[in-house]
Amino acid sequence: MSEYLPEGKLIDTRENQAILHSERLLREAMEKRTILEARAKLCDSSHNLCVELGSVRGVIPREEGALGIKDGSVRDIAVISRVNRPVCFTVSRLEYDSDGTPLALLSRADAQQRCKDNYISRLECGDVVAARITHLENFGAFADIGCGIAALLPIDSISVSRIEHPKERFNVGMDIKAIIKSIENGRISLSHKELLGTWEENAERFAAGETVAGIVRSVENYGAFVELTPNLAGLAENRDGVRAGQQASVYIKSIIPEKMKIKLIIIDTFDYRYHPTQPEYFFDGDRLDRFLYSPEGCGKVVETVFKKSKGQ
Repeated sequence: MSEYLPEGKLIDTRENQAILHSERLLREAMEKRTILEARAKLCDSSHNLCVELGSVRGVIPREEGALGIKDGSVRDIAVISRVNRPVCFTVSRLEYDSDGTPLALLSRADAQQRCKDNYISRLECGDVVAARITHLENFGAFADIGCGIAALLPIDSISVSRIEHPKERFNVGMDIKAIIKSIENGRISLSHKELLGTWEENAERFAAGETVAGIVRSVENYGAFVELTPNLAGLAENRDGVRAGQQASVYIKSIIPEKMKIKLIIIDTFDYRYHPTQPEYFFDGDRLDRFLYSPEGCGKVVETVFKKSKGQ
């Protein structure tokens, strides 16, 4: 397993736990600069993180709490917010405090620097990466792509079907896959919708004459768009009382691949608090150069081409 994973993925592995509970193995990990993970149990008044190690007391000094803390480009909230969460680190030094108690001085910044140098710096547009959702904003989701290093997944890149807020797709802590969309001045932007299947792959799950579940995404003068899957929506005739965000039962009148259209009739709608579920992926490779969403022969071509950014 790669050591350059989103924080929380290593903490319960057998190898990681064995090292945390052995002073000898910790010393070996220090020599090799092995990236480890443990839970931060407290941040003291000086913003040093105290970390739960099984064999010794562990401390991440404030300036080692994250890349950028030392030069002031990252605020201390990046350290404080890790309390009660897994943190990655390398072991800088093993010593004894004034009471003779073993003390491990740790560095999260060093683990992040190793991740940047050996993994993130080698990523290219189109690479598929493991990510973990860290927080949600109106404009998109932030995801940890390795050792606590975050990238932005803009809201319009989450799915083909439009949503009002990323919370309709993700929960904080959810593990997802994402594609490197762009790399500009060290900032990484992600995409997600290209992994959720083409129009045809999604439409193949449905047939004319079926009544299926959906979510009303928008109501226009000419009809209501109803999401059948995150990457597939159809247009239904308007009906009184229908509002965006409602669950719906819809009858499928027709599926027209050459026009990339699904015609629906709304049977019923009701209010229901939607709970995000784990995304289902149609692509399981590690790289995608081109994604053609629209069916072959369709008059409208919808595709994504992943190109290397300048400076890569």
